[in-house]
Amino acid sequence: MTVIDPAPVPAALPPLAARARAIGGSPVRDILAVTARPEVINFAGGLPAPELFDTTGIAAAYQAVLTETPARALQYATTEGEPVLRTALAERTSVRGLPTGPDDLLVTTGSQQALSLLATALLEPGDVVLVESPCYLAALQVFAFAGARVVGVPSDSDGLDPEALDELVVRERPKLLYTVPTFQNPTGRTLPADRRAAVAAVAARRGLWIVEDDPYGELRFEGERLPWIAAQEGAADRTVLLGSFSKVMAPGLRLGWLRAPAALLRACVVAKQAADLHTPTVNQLAAARYLADNDLDAHVARVAGVYRERRDAMLEGLANALPEESSWERPEGGMFLWARLPESYDTTELVSRVLRQDVAYVPGAPFYAGAPDRSTMRLCFVTQTPGEIREGLRRLRKGLG
Repeated sequence: MTVIDPAPVPAALPPLAARARAIGGSPVRDILAVTARPEVINFAGGLPAPELFDTTGIAAAYQAVLTETPARALQYATTEGEPVLRTALAERTSVRGLPTGPDDLLVTTGSQQALSLLATALLEPGDVVLVESPCYLAALQVFAFAGARVVGVPSDSDGLDPEALDELVVRERPKLLYTVPTFQNPTGRTLPADRRAAVAAVAARRGLWIVEDDPYGELRFEGERLPWIAAQEGAADRTVLLGSFSKVMAPGLRLGWLRAPAALLRACVVAKQAADLHTPTVNQLAAARYLADNDLDAHVARVAGVYRERRDAMLEGLANALPEESSWERPEGGMFLWARLPESYDTTELVSRVLRQDVAYVPGAPFYAGAPDRSTMRLCFVTQTPGEIREGLRRLRKGLG
């Protein structure tokens, strides 16, 4: 007969998975937690300006779907996404130069989920992923959680170097390249047309998936729109295009999508079934209704006009705010500006001193897959008014000493 001790000493619980123990949180999220005070002028967050959200139009769209089709809006939906939304997204994508049907698309809970689904569908532990250097921070987290070995592709002021990419593909045998070619996060750079064609050619010649993330492409202030890498010759069967409403409609909707070849799309659908079944039905139907009843392109144009004024205000004040011999890049759109201080400056060490002046930025070091450039910083210029930007730069100058 087995005797059970009525008051046993509790045994230690099994540990967290190794990947959960190894991967830290987002430095951007950590800084945002510190800068929640209203007196802080926050250049750290990648947050769209809330006063520019079309709250009236979005509220009307929700009201319409909840009034006219409440049972459908509040019910489970297919994993692939509501057909009416996928049809609208396919039309918008096709008009922009990439022929797309509804069945080419999967609606995701933000494009961040699309990255996670792709990592699940494509990556085995130990696989190599190539990224831009520097790279979108949350993408680095996704690939690290998947157990991938992440390698940065050398970049310059025009973005990643296709010749360096080709050499790395031969040497590292990567599974995929992840890139934000238009108004990149964190640098704001845009990959020129000839390099886009060259990247597509490398993928076709060497056998490589391309994950092309485009959350900022519609926020163009100047210059001509460039075709997606996905639209380049030879790229259609190996490129996944990610899109999002977060920067052009509202991030709280958590609506993104991916366009992928059929077999990979199906694998992502299965991965999404395991993750959350489907993206909230009411959000999908409201977004589709908003697109039907409103001119999203006109709204985005108004937002981009405001963002351009804010970018210009930051550019005008940087020379006085940053130390001598600093340099920075002039983005043609998007939300971010990348600055490099003299080599003697470590922006990670300086951030606490700057925060005491009630202004914040993101140090550049976390955006690198390899050895970081510690003199760099990312500044978001869209959340504050021009007057607030000028005051924030004054505080930044004082904090940097």
